Amino acid sequence: MVRFSNWCDSAFEVVGSHALQVISARAADTANGCVAVAAIVSEHYAAEVQVARILRRLGRPKAAAFIENKLPTTKSIRSGDLGEILATEYITGETPYDVPIKRLRWKDHRNMAMRGDDVIGLMRDQATGRLHFLKTEAKSRAALAGGVVTEAREGLDKEGGLPSAHALEFISARLMEAGEDALADAIDDALLKYGIAPQTVTHLLFTFSGNDPGNILRTNLQGYAGGYPQHYIGVRIDAHGAFIANVYDRVIADANHG
Repeated sequence: MVRFSNWCDSAFEVVGSHALQVISARAADTANGCVAVAAIVSEHYAAEVQVARILRRLGRPKAAAFIENKLPTTKSIRSGDLGEILATEYITGETPYDVPIKRLRWKDHRNMAMRGDDVIGLMRDQATGRLHFLKTEAKSRAALAGGVVTEAREGLDKEGGLPSAHALEFISARLMEAGEDALADAIDDALLKYGIAPQTVTHLLFTFSGNDPGNILRTNLQGYAGGYPQHYIGVRIDAHGAFIANVYDRVIADANHG
């Protein structure tokens, strides 16, 4: 778990009826943040049980090569992937929602971005057993600009603001393969039996940037006129590009040396 509070400061505010949070890495603790993030990156690309099996059968050099071959090599894809990874970690660590699969494991190619909803968080209503959904768009830029946030906003508004059926079908299929039948059935019920009610959906717009995202996110959030609850989260690390490079370098080093 990334545990942002261990290396970041956080500022929260209410914008209308919605929430805005800016999470800023402390300069003195950024190296600790790099270690924390690097520790969870490989599991987003490869199942731990598969890595452990390769390690047991073929040894550390082959296991390290397997992990390294899963990691993107281009700066832009690394940036986008890490934004999605941080969003996933934020959801699982800071919200009541869960992200039941790590979808980067199913990339078509390590230097290609995945299509569809970036992340979907799920939460079961204990009284009814039905699901609530956190539809998420994640963006990563060294210098975040208003147009990027507008693009994320447009992504959240697709499908009438609901999570796409294609994305949920993908999650359901992966859960079924993993033997998580009950949660897969709950997704299928939402899609095929009950329908997804708008009141069960919340939006999360997540950014990862080198500049302060506060004003850009606040302005976009003030202009939102839809009916879904909104949570805008901006993670700021001043040395954005260097942080990303250091994270991936450390993932490779840790895989080789343990």
